[in-house]
Amino acid sequence: MARLPRLALPGYPHHVIQRGNNRQAIFGSSEDRFRMLALLEEHARRQKVAVHAYVLMGNHFHLLVTPDTEDGLPQMMQAVGRSYVRYYNDRHARSGTLWEGRYRSTVVQTERYLMACMAYIDLNPVRAGLALSAAEYAWSSHGHYLGHRVDRLISPHALYWALGNTPFAREIAYAEWVAAGIAASHQQALTDATLKGWVLGSPDFVAQLQARTPRRVTPRHAGRPAGLKKN
Repeated sequence: MARLPRLALPGYPHHVIQRGNNRQAIFGSSEDRFRMLALLEEHARRQKVAVHAYVLMGNHFHLLVTPDTEDGLPQMMQAVGRSYVRYYNDRHARSGTLWEGRYRSTVVQTERYLMACMAYIDLNPVRAGLALSAAEYAWSSHGHYLGHRVDRLISPHALYWALGNTPFAREIAYAEWVAAGIAASHQQALTDATLKGWVLGSPDFVAQLQARTPRRVTPRHAGRPAGLKKN
């Protein structure tokens, strides 16, 4: 069955996952991670993609982004992917592919899932046993939102600014939000929707987006196709 084209809609937040081929490592050193962040910053600015959150794991990375244009996200990911593979193969004296095919992505409803997606991304290292708390992990945007450092890659979403009237209030509110964790149902929904490319949101939101694109945004219902009758 032919694979669906990726859905990229300007003005909406997208959760993105890019994995290493056969789950192999894509970062071998801090220098590799710094190079990836530099490439993301360069091409996000060039393609007008706002990066709200990220985490670099050993064999994959997550992004939460909002593109300004329909082509911005795919062009950013293509440029970053190609440049990083050239760098990584040269540095580590290897050749061949690095990625597990195309990146995976989904459009998420802002009001219902954006903050949950940020917490999902921040807590990835905790779920993987790499840190006891999100704040302990250096290779994510969490430190920026806690005020521990300034990350030029990050463009905070309006929902983050609404957490408080001062930087300190926002930092405390966000830390508490992430520390509280996210519901298992939201975690599973974010994973499934991103890997399968289905829009994540309320029925009204999904219907609104379906009206904007000929590309199917939800899976077909299982069962007998419409119009067929039993004998």
